[in-house]
Formats: sequence, structure tokens, C-alpha cells
Amino acid sequence: MTGSDLIGIMILAAGLFAVGVFGVLARRGMLFQLVALEVALSGPALGFIAAGAYHADPEGQGMFILVLTLAAAEVAVGLALFLRLRRITGTDDSDAISGLKG
Repeated sequence: MTGSDLIGIMILAAGLFAVGVFGVLARRGMLFQLVALEVALSGPALGFIAAGAYHADPEGQGMFILVLTLAAAEVAVGLALFLRLRRITGTDDSDAISGLKG
């Protein structure tokens, strides 16, 4: 892998992260926000893999596994919150959470 390949992949990773963050901020449905958060997490994961391959260092793959673990935990907690919010309020709008204050 050359330096220009690494730069291209890092730009792609930054683009994935930016699209994911935009999705989290722009969408109101919790399910879409969870999907956008997964897209946002895939950007740094791609960056870790590319940097690890460029430097011939296995730490990039280790960080990728850490990101995968974090994404799995995020999905589990997010889906539990989504189901609870859907059961209580009957909607998947994340702004409905503010109406649950005591």
C-alpha cells in the first residue's frame, strides 16, 4: 500500500464518519439514528485497518476488533432503549424522550 492509497482510504473513512454523524443529527427516528451511528463507527474502523496495513502493524486489526465490539454493544443498548421508548410512548421519535421527564 502506498502513501497515496492510505490518504484515499483515510478520506473515505472521514467521509463515512461525516455521513454517519450527519445521519445521527438529521434523523429523528431512533432506528435510523442507530444505523447512522453504525455508519459513523465504520469510518474509524476502516481508518484503523488502513493504517495498520500501511505500517504493517497488527494493532490496526486489534483496534478494528475493539470498534466492532463497541458497535455490537451500542446496537444492543440502542435497540433496548428503542423498544422501551416505543412501548412507553408509541413512537420512535427520539425527541419524545424529553417528554418522559418526571
